[in-house]
Amino acid sequence: MADRMTLDEAQERIDAWLQKRGGYWSPLSQYARLAEEVGELGRELNHQFGDKPRTGKDGRGAIADELGDVLFIVIALANDLNVNLDDALRQTLKKYERRP
Repeated sequence: MADRMTLDEAQERIDAWLQKRGGYWSPLSQYARLAEEVGELGRELNHQFGDKPRTGKDGRGAIADELGDVLFIVIALANDLNVNLDDALRQTLKKYERRP
């Protein structure tokens, strides 16, 4: 199995990659990129599981690739906004676990 990383490690790795390439885009630009990537994920889900068949102009995508793109942008946005995703996810899980 491939090497796994924690959320903290992913945040550090993406931060290092972005710092080498000039830093972060503005939060609003990152959000726009996130919306774009979520749209690409939706399109791929629709091709594979929905009613929209793939056409010649639609390249063969992969759901894992699209999810990876979404996750990359979420992590970049969290880094830029100084959000520790491990803490954020733990708090969210607690919130869901308290629900009936």
